[in-house]
Amino acid sequence: MYIVFEGLDGVGKSTQIELLKPCFKEAIFSFEPGATALGVHLRKLLLESREDLSKRAELLLFLADRAQHCARVLKPNLSKLIISDRSLISGIAYARASKEFDLIELLELNSFAMSGIMPEKCVFLKADEALLKERFEKKSLDTIEQRGLEYFLGVQAAFEECLSYMQEHLNLKVLSLNAREKKEILHQSIKGFIND
Repeated sequence: MYIVFEGLDGVGKSTQIELLKPCFKEAIFSFEPGATALGVHLRKLLLESREDLSKRAELLLFLADRAQHCARVLKPNLSKLIISDRSLISGIAYARASKEFDLIELLELNSFAMSGIMPEKCVFLKADEALLKERFEKKSLDTIEQRGLEYFLGVQAAFEECLSYMQEHLNLKVLSLNAREKKEILHQSIKGFIND
């Protein structure tokens, strides 16, 4: 089973994934972007580039990372439980927030990159505006995070749009949680969702 964790940076995805590792010792834990050797270079290019990348170039670099992650991590382990920090859902949400791409077009491009492999379950951690401000004030920002709060609220809305479509048309099961909830309560909900 392929399960993904989604939400904006700082909502606690990594914390929750770490809490799951002792519970699912046989699982494959991965992340996007940057889980492969190629992905390391692409992530660095995307997050540290001084060049102002076009939205189309940025999208294609993320798709290249996703295709390599699919080939090297997902396909060889499809018989196992795979838990990934981010997925094509992030790729679609961030691209949609630019208002340059259509949802169906993005789904088709991502399906091509993923050889048609789609997550079966998604844990979505949702932040309110105050929580986003708190978390961004505590960290140094990469080139994407420097786009500001309004941009990220648009990304979160695009997450919800994408998840709604995938639930209805691609049988994705979604657990949507308030990122402000206590981490242990979130952990119990997530564990139950995975085991269900």
